[in-house]
Amino acid sequence: MDPRRAAVGSLTFLVRRVWLNMRSAIAGELTAFGLSTSQYATLLMAEVRPGMSASDIAREVASSRQAANEMLVGLEQEGLIERRTNPSDRRSHQIFVTESGRTRLAAARKAVDRCEAELEAAFTPEQRAAIREWLEGISAARR
Repeated sequence: MDPRRAAVGSLTFLVRRVWLNMRSAIAGELTAFGLSTSQYATLLMAEVRPGMSASDIAREVASSRQAANEMLVGLEQEGLIERRTNPSDRRSHQIFVTESGRTRLAAARKAVDRCEAELEAAFTPEQRAAIREWLEGISAARR
């Protein structure tokens, strides 16, 4: 096999290329809402799992704790999240989405859903379900 094709056909590089393409498309949609992909992901996670810590956020968005904290400061300054002292560990804070954050997230989510639907349009519902199942399986295998 041609070594150039082997690198291109590598599962790791294919997934990375798909991620970069999707991230670029979604980032374009999110600019209208003043959000980055990491900020959007943070709002999504904090809405589903209220009370997450900065460390939890950093792990989920694959960034350093410092970078996550900087992002959280920006979201807090915009009034999209609030940080509350963790009652069981006074050294850490819990992240909660504000009403303003929920409103912006709902609007951005419609745009992201539309973008994802366009990216998935060439696939049958069965293929989309299989792809999602496979991605969840790969993700869970390394936890």
